[in-house]
Amino acid sequence: MGAALQVRGLRIVTDAGSELVRDLDFDLAPGERLGLVGESGSGKTLTGLALLGLLPSGLTAGGSIRLDGTELIGAGERVLQRVRGSRIAAVFQDPSSALDPLMRVGDQIARPLRRHRGLQGAALRAAVRAAAEEVRLPDAERLLRRYPFELSGGQRQRVAIAMALACRPDVLLADEPTTALDVTVQATVLELLDDAVRRHGTSLVFVSHDLAVVAGIAERAIVLRRGEAVEEGPARRIVTAPEHEYTRRLVTAARELESALDRLSGAGPRTGGEGGRA
Repeated sequence: MGAALQVRGLRIVTDAGSELVRDLDFDLAPGERLGLVGESGSGKTLTGLALLGLLPSGLTAGGSIRLDGTELIGAGERVLQRVRGSRIAAVFQDPSSALDPLMRVGDQIARPLRRHRGLQGAALRAAVRAAAEEVRLPDAERLLRRYPFELSGGQRQRVAIAMALACRPDVLLADEPTTALDVTVQATVLELLDDAVRRHGTSLVFVSHDLAVVAGIAERAIVLRRGEAVEEGPARRIVTAPEHEYTRRLVTAARELESALDRLSGAGPRTGGEGGRA
């Protein structure tokens, strides 16, 4: 079976000539889960944006990104708009960035279904309900009529995942999808993301600084440092027996942080950023 996504010699360069990602190669098989791991500035998020053709102004991608045979680097905006949402979709760290604050969430889930699948009327309404139920949005009929500000952080992320998966893309990019959520909600969102991509055989590129999270959801991982891949292999092996010195430092730092948080756990429950109900 061929690769759903093939990346060869990916380079991301600033207008001033600085290389932010250099000579990155990887394949992603249909249904495979790949983690991109690294600290801030490692190039993991830029790599994900390059896959979508959404690099910020002032940055240019070189090399080759082929999605089921379609070359994305150098493709026109019309081609990229046709591909985004239908064949490759994304869930980002802050769900609010993907949601229109002035549009009801049901209408936002409907938008890609209308654009890419041409659904209308009763068929569109049924597909929106199915997408909401798949991500276990509680009391879906009621919440679909609400605006994003009326939902919790976890509920907004569920809506973002429903939008991304509505058209059954071949590849899903998930860039730190739980970082902005309370720790009590993170595991629930990761579980439903895992279930959804498994059910549909969707290939997953999971971007995170958290090696433990990557090992829990991805089969294979690439560790990036300053734009270069320094280690690649089975995700669990990388966590339990890292080979590169940089990866060993990441693993050690993660374990030390976890130990420190465990020692402080008596001070009360740990909570994170936007939080709220799942």
